[in-house]
Parts: sequence; C-alpha cells; structure tokens
Amino acid sequence: MEQTLHQKEIRRDNPVARKILHIVIYIVLTALALFTLIPFVWMLSSSLKLDREVFAYPMKWIPETIRWENYALIWQKVPLLTYFKNTAFIAIVVTFLQTLTSSFAAYAFAKLEFRGRDTLFLCYIATIAVPWQAYMLPQFIMMRSMGLYDTLWAMVVLQAFSAFGVFLMRQFYRSIPTELCEAARLDGLSEYGIWARIMLPLSKAAIATLVIFTFVSTWNDYMGPMIYLTRDANKTIQVGLRRFIQENSSDYHLIMAASLCSLLPVSIVFLCLQKYFIEGIATSGLKG
Repeated sequence: MEQTLHQKEIRRDNPVARKILHIVIYIVLTALALFTLIPFVWMLSSSLKLDREVFAYPMKWIPETIRWENYALIWQKVPLLTYFKNTAFIAIVVTFLQTLTSSFAAYAFAKLEFRGRDTLFLCYIATIAVPWQAYMLPQFIMMRSMGLYDTLWAMVVLQAFSAFGVFLMRQFYRSIPTELCEAARLDGLSEYGIWARIMLPLSKAAIATLVIFTFVSTWNDYMGPMIYLTRDANKTIQVGLRRFIQENSSDYHLIMAASLCSLLPVSIVFLCLQKYFIEGIATSGLKG
C-alpha cells in the first residue's frame, strides 16, 4: 500500500507527465472552443453567399464568390441604422445608470451601518425571484401614466436599477478591507470620496462583469421594446430583426448578414472587458 502511494507521488511530481497532461487538457479545450464556434462560422459563411447556396449539399464553408454586397443590401431593406442607434442609446445609458446606482447602493449595504440595513437588502434582493410577467401590467400602466409610453426613455427608466447589480457589487465590496474606509474617514474623506477614490478603483473586475451582463441583456432585450415601443422610429435591433425576418423570410443569406451585424457590438464590448471579467471570475472565491 505504501509502495503504491509512493509510486503515485512520483508520477504526480513528474514534470514530464504533468506537461503531457497540460497539453492534453489544452487540446481538449481548444477542440471544444472550435466546436462552439461552428455556428458562428456557418453564419459568416452563409452571409457571404447567394440564397440558393446557403443550404446547398455538400456544404461549402468558403463561398466560390464572396458577396460583400449582402451587407450593403440589408441596410436598404429596413432602417437597420435607426434600430442600431436606438439600441445603442438604450444599452449605453442603461449600462451607465445601472453601474452607477448599483455601486452606490452596494457601498451603502456593504460599508455603512444603519438601522434595518440587512432587512432592506434582503427585501430588495428578494425582488429577483419575482418574475417580470407578474408586474408587467402595472409597470405598463405606470409608464403610460407618466407619458413615457412609446419613448426610448421608458426602457431606460425601467432598467436603470438592478437588484442583481447591487448584489454583485456588494459581494465584491465586502471583500475589500473595511480598515481602508475607516482610515479614509479619519483622514477627512467623505463617503462619496471613499466610494470614488477607494472602492471604484479596486472594483474594476466587478464593474466590468456588471457592464458586460447589463449591456448584453439590454442589447438582446426583445419583449420590453416589443411592448413599449410601437413606432418604427423607436424600435430596437431585436424587434427590427424580427421585422426583417418576416419581410425577407426566404433570403437566408441576408438574415445571416443582419444577425451577424447585430452581434458585433456585444462581441466588441466583451473583448474589450474580458481581461477584467476573467480576473473577476478568478478572484471571486478569494477574501480580502
């Protein structure tokens, strides 16, 4: 028994075996990553073909004739540029407001002492469990009474606050030593100064994670704009894509081109913030 354990220890400490194991793991992970990219590669390939070539058999990943004009044609079919502008406005403003309000509230729940703090936090976080369909009608009546129906600001007001964002930021703020805040107070720094000069610079990973989640969910939101936005000039890209598919149901090459264009902003945001996002995942289980 002892000899078997000794042999296992030798194999475990063997650098050659460990290197081979790492190579095998990397190969498997690379293969899985490439497998998940197949639908996107097919989408890109289909967007550069004629419609009759999309479902041709056997499938050709590289078109014989690359048709870049497909990307120019989709902007003429429906006002995609207007949809992109509306979606970008909503996504950017909502992301900024959610990050601001969530970080403010999270700082209060994590670092300030006041009566009923934990009870209030629990009640606020409990709203995550309430499905949107339960309060959809009262929310609609409220927006209409405020005169915000069929305006982009209706989508902004509805999504300016996030219980999930508060929970995420609070959990990260709790990992920051409270002694830093106490030392800053002794030096005469206000609570706003502590939040701006200490908490925010130390919370880049959490902020990047919240920005990615908020931007992606807002950009891909379909039901909200479908309910609150009726005029074509106010519609977002997801509603616009639905209209594009209805009007060009047989033009799969154009549908793929439009869908690929709608994915670009989300991909750019993730690629720009992936460093902090991965850092936040790697350090989420550590305590400060």
